[in-house]
Amino acid sequence: MITLTDNQFDANGYWTTPVEKIVYLPTSEDVALFDQNGYDLTDLEKHYAYSNWNKPKKHREHRVALKQPWFKQEHTVEGAVLNHSLLFERKGYAGAALEELQHWARALPLINKVIAIRPKWGLDFSMDYVDRAGNAFEVLHWEWDSFDYLEIEAVRKTIEPVLKAIDWQDAGRQILAKKDQWHDLDFFAQSHWKCDYFGIPQERFKMVAWS
Repeated sequence: MITLTDNQFDANGYWTTPVEKIVYLPTSEDVALFDQNGYDLTDLEKHYAYSNWNKPKKHREHRVALKQPWFKQEHTVEGAVLNHSLLFERKGYAGAALEELQHWARALPLINKVIAIRPKWGLDFSMDYVDRAGNAFEVLHWEWDSFDYLEIEAVRKTIEPVLKAIDWQDAGRQILAKKDQWHDLDFFAQSHWKCDYFGIPQERFKMVAWS
């Protein structure tokens, strides 16, 4: 059984407070490994997160993102197991924060990568199934991104009651019984098949954050 958390997206897509460090000058390392289509933050973005009272969280070891739990499940080791369920955000820049970045970008053009970020919100739900017979597969892994807060909120409010109403233990068994219909499909075809099976919108993700 899964339960819905009370966590919500932040409607404000921009950071406006400059980096609150007395002595700081960004280097190329601070914008290295830039994630142009996801939610991983560079070191420079992390500085803005803290200065704007946002606490980024570790996401798979070295990766850090603005994320919150979406659905949750009590500790489960077999059957339908919630792998992860998260609300993601990526901030753009305005006001004094933007002016600060523009100043730094004159000497270090790599910072234009950060300046060009558009505000972005994402839904990510991943339910797995494992059993003692050795079966292991994704029942459903669904991601949906948007640059429009009102749009992502509408999608969230539509999908939440659907995901909450599904009996995931039974769904896992049903998907396993139909394995011959989806197992040999490629990544995107499997996603389409499972979205159709559950009657939910097709995924939309990996949207490039640059304006």
